[in-house]
Amino acid sequence: MKTFDIITLTVNPSLDKSAQFSGLVAEQKIRCGLPRYDAGGGGINVSKAISRLGGQSLCVFTSGGSPGEKLEELVQQEGIAIKTITTQNWTRENLVALDTNTNAQYRFCFPGAAISEIEKGNIIQTIQELKPKYLIASGSLNEGLSTDFYQHIAILAKASGIKLIADTSGEALQKVLEKGVYLVKPNIGELAKLIGVERLEIEEVAPAARKLIAKGSAEIVVVSLGAQGAVLVTATQTEFVSAPNVEKKSTVGAGDSMVGAMVWALSQNKSLEEVVKWGVACGSAATMNEGTQLFNLEDAKRLFDWLQKK
Repeated sequence: MKTFDIITLTVNPSLDKSAQFSGLVAEQKIRCGLPRYDAGGGGINVSKAISRLGGQSLCVFTSGGSPGEKLEELVQQEGIAIKTITTQNWTRENLVALDTNTNAQYRFCFPGAAISEIEKGNIIQTIQELKPKYLIASGSLNEGLSTDFYQHIAILAKASGIKLIADTSGEALQKVLEKGVYLVKPNIGELAKLIGVERLEIEEVAPAARKLIAKGSAEIVVVSLGAQGAVLVTATQTEFVSAPNVEKKSTVGAGDSMVGAMVWALSQNKSLEEVVKWGVACGSAATMNEGTQLFNLEDAKRLFDWLQKK
């Protein structure tokens, strides 16, 4: 198999269906427009973002049943190389619905079906056999996977000299940081929880991120500040980038676009200032599209150029 500098891992992918409707009325049939199908899940979206920027990655994900087959087809249609771990249970399906009367978006996310011990072992073995420069473990965990699953991936990555980027949440995020990663992208609320405080003000973000770095939790911490932008922090450097003003249509996939853009920029040996600017540009561009379409490359380039000139 061809070797890849970047590999994304999605253990709980989804087949995403998005549609529009006019008016939400309880106990009545809601007539929707024609559905759009997209391949979803953190790592899959990251691979799509990298591909749109002209980069290459190997997209590793679990796949089960007819939704899994459709998922594989959709990823390959984007010209992305895949390696799947077959599961007995079917891949989950999610629904994104937009009310055109109010422009309100409803996101219905279902849990992933249980992963067996054999299937878990197959995931671990697959990563052991692949030795990329960057590994992005992104997204939620299925039933049957304990919250320390990404922790095992971190141990494996460290032993193999792989730079692990962790993009998950809750206890799974806390546990993987106990072993240490190369880069982590919490939002400001998640960062507060990670350092054991109720909330953080903007001026407290960089010192809080450095607490994680001092503990050995990560080498690079990129904190998403939502509409205010993002801040990248290392032991010796802080880069704040304010988000450009754009007309937001959907926030689905914005975080994954940001991660994909940053890892692509790292793989291109760009400066850390450019890394976070590419992240903010692609994350902001993703919000300009409806449903789960991620970003348009021309939008991302235009926003990056604007950030460069600021």
